[in-house]
Amino acid sequence: MGTAPSQKLAGRTLVMSGGSRGIGLAILVAAAREGANTVFLAKTDQPDPRLPGTVHTAVAEIEAAGGKAVAVVGDVRNEEDVQRAVDTAVETFGGIDICVNNASALNLTGTEELPVKRFDLMQQINTRGTFVLTKACIPHLKRSDAAQILTLSPPISLAPHWLGPHPAYTLSKYGMTLLTLGFAAEFESDGIAANCLWPRTTIATAAVINLIPDAANASRSPEIMGDAAVAIFTGPWRSGECLIDDDVLAAAGVTDLSKYGAGPDFAPDLFVDSVS
Repeated sequence: MGTAPSQKLAGRTLVMSGGSRGIGLAILVAAAREGANTVFLAKTDQPDPRLPGTVHTAVAEIEAAGGKAVAVVGDVRNEEDVQRAVDTAVETFGGIDICVNNASALNLTGTEELPVKRFDLMQQINTRGTFVLTKACIPHLKRSDAAQILTLSPPISLAPHWLGPHPAYTLSKYGMTLLTLGFAAEFESDGIAANCLWPRTTIATAAVINLIPDAANASRSPEIMGDAAVAIFTGPWRSGECLIDDDVLAAAGVTDLSKYGAGPDFAPDLFVDSVS
């Protein structure tokens, strides 16, 4: 009788902003399959008629995949909520090994039409949220022997065709990336790795399908980001990199991406120009 393969994240604890659906949930489920403990901070305590999933359905899905999960209902813009999520992870599981900055607001409106409150929302959730959650996790990451920060943000391109159409959103996402590359340098001597992960293609989340139904067939499933994130968590040590999901999987020996959908006629995601 054979023995089951060991779970690569057994005993490790991951804290995430967001995670009740979409890419964040896919990462939590993929980590759970490898035995991770997960704590995530999200607002969706009650069902949203426009989007499926709550923190409660997410916990059930994560635990069904083999991990342990605790949802903390709150807002990444609120420092007290963030600290409560971090404290919950430490009290429940004894520490933190992985911090994932997933929560993000998207608005591709141009400068003249974008309300200032929407500008503020993106900067607060995207860039500020990344800073606040990471800052709260750092003291605990320093005590881990396998500490990682992973931020879902793009490689930085100063090409006008990325800067011009939606400067406010671009600023907020590049802010996430700059912070993360900064963390990699700042905490290198503490043994904390920090990287960014971004999809090659648009991802068929419920929000994308609702907003752009035609994009669904040209998009890959969120599971590709979950599998890529786990490959980063469990792979050779790397830090200070802006990584693309299918490049990560290729480095891990995964070349058949057919299970994720889309095929050769995929729609490239924002900030991605070339196929490597």
